[in-house]
Amino acid sequence: MTVHLIKLSVGSESIESLAEWHRSRLALRRSRGEPAELWHRTRMFPRRRDEILDGGSIYWVIKGVILARQEIVALRGVTCADGIRRCDIVLERTLHPVRPTPRRAFQGWRYLAPEDAPPDLTGADADAFTSLPSGMRSELAELGLV
Repeated sequence: MTVHLIKLSVGSESIESLAEWHRSRLALRRSRGEPAELWHRTRMFPRRRDEILDGGSIYWVIKGVILARQEIVALRGVTCADGIRRCDIVLERTLHPVRPTPRRAFQGWRYLAPEDAPPDLTGADADAFTSLPSGMRSELAELGLV
């Protein structure tokens, strides 16, 4: 059975700023001659690995609202220069906008059951939502209007 992760996107102001951060990380990795893959490093390795890799995504909370998701491609254990083991959550590059859903702050990541995951915005809904200024999107989402 599939399970997802949910994570705060600290420092992001909008889906666009998260996408820009991803582009800058990819450019940096290319400039260093590293593989041009997108990953997010976290301190803890998910115990429900098989369920996550069975079609799971990471849902991004931006300014208190779940706004986007990315498919998880792999979970990779790494040992950093300080000798501590961590987990790289390897992500698909595409950010999928989802129905804005308020979410309180938390630390780290959490599991998210499929039935609790907001649906993707598709077609005209996605176009209409992403065409709004990011500040307006956030305010409408906080008010529960989108």
